[in-house]
Amino acid sequence: MYAIVVGGGKVGYHITKALLQKEYEVTLIERDRDLEAHLAKEFGDNFFLGDGCDPQVLEETGINRANVLIAATGDDQDNLVVCEIALRHFKVPQVIARVVDPKNKKIYQKMGIELTVDATAIVTNLIE
Repeated sequence: MYAIVVGGGKVGYHITKALLQKEYEVTLIERDRDLEAHLAKEFGDNFFLGDGCDPQVLEETGINRANVLIAATGDDQDNLVVCEIALRHFKVPQVIARVVDPKNKKIYQKMGIELTVDATAIVTNLIE
């Protein structure tokens, strides 16, 4: 299985690390040059510096053969765009989006992005 993770912050970093430990083929895409040295050192060839919202970057990382794309940035708009491009343009079989602001979950669902992770809702439900 080949997975692309967009967003190299804490969430994307740990998802990438966990998938690699399970011996999946993974590419982590991050656009922040300040994170480049750390992520390149940690993930080597599994790291790509670029904007995951850019279809050319997604092509360069092999999205045409990806089984899953995980949009794990800290920005709902970027996550939505990445998932839309993956679903509509590249026909990636499965996309998973991190939801930062719970009020945006309905937007994802309206756009056909059914697999979302909303940490706020999860924690709230656990408390209840």
